[in-house]
Amino acid sequence: MKAKYLFLFLVLASCKPKQQPAEDAQWIQLFNGEDLTGWDIKFSGHELNDNYKNTFRVENGILKACYDEYENFDNKFGHIFFKEKFSHYKLRVEYRFVGEQVPDAPGWAIRNNGAMLHSQSAESMGIGQDFPVSIEVQFLGGTGEGERTTANLCTPGTNVVMDGKLITQHCNGSSSKTYHGDQWVTVEIIVHGDSIIHHVVEGDTVLTYTKPQIGGDDIPEGFPLTEGTPLTEGYIAFQAESHPAEFRVIELLDLSKK
Repeated sequence: MKAKYLFLFLVLASCKPKQQPAEDAQWIQLFNGEDLTGWDIKFSGHELNDNYKNTFRVENGILKACYDEYENFDNKFGHIFFKEKFSHYKLRVEYRFVGEQVPDAPGWAIRNNGAMLHSQSAESMGIGQDFPVSIEVQFLGGTGEGERTTANLCTPGTNVVMDGKLITQHCNGSSSKTYHGDQWVTVEIIVHGDSIIHHVVEGDTVLTYTKPQIGGDDIPEGFPLTEGTPLTEGYIAFQAESHPAEFRVIELLDLSKK
């Protein structure tokens, strides 16, 4: 009889669903869906946390870069920075482009935004500095015709290595699809300090590179890090680059604690 009960116990135990790692509980919501708590703002030509023309705002649970108070763009490049630095992490972003680009803006900036990684802090930017020294995961929306990849790489004040070669070209395209219209797009960026970075769009890895470092022609005068310095950590920022953009998810899984 004991053998019979042992067999029954083993059968029931095997039918019990296994506990899955509670990864969802470990995601940090950088954007709380309610307000801009935890974020700093810097616009070119303006002091820290001057939210020029109410560009960055939260409406209906969405973080927006808006231009309804602008008459023209006037090169007011802006960024919103999360106040905490990170080094090893997975960043998940759901974004989309809506509406029309503000008048007098550069053509390359239509349906253009980006996540700035390993960035300098908002308060360390010069008053007239357009872009923070960082690694930019460039978000591009399709214009309705032709191909236009997203999750590309741009490098303001930085360089990276691909296939063993130092890449000094400012922007490098990914292998992603083109996303036309106002559809939401999910991008994940997997960052391992100054080792390796992956760009993933809708589950597909579209770009990989290594050894992010200071370099290039866009290093601000007086910047404290010299060319070739590895970028092991930094802030995360998003852009206001003249086209209305919306973010409904900005969350982070800290891989340094695993």
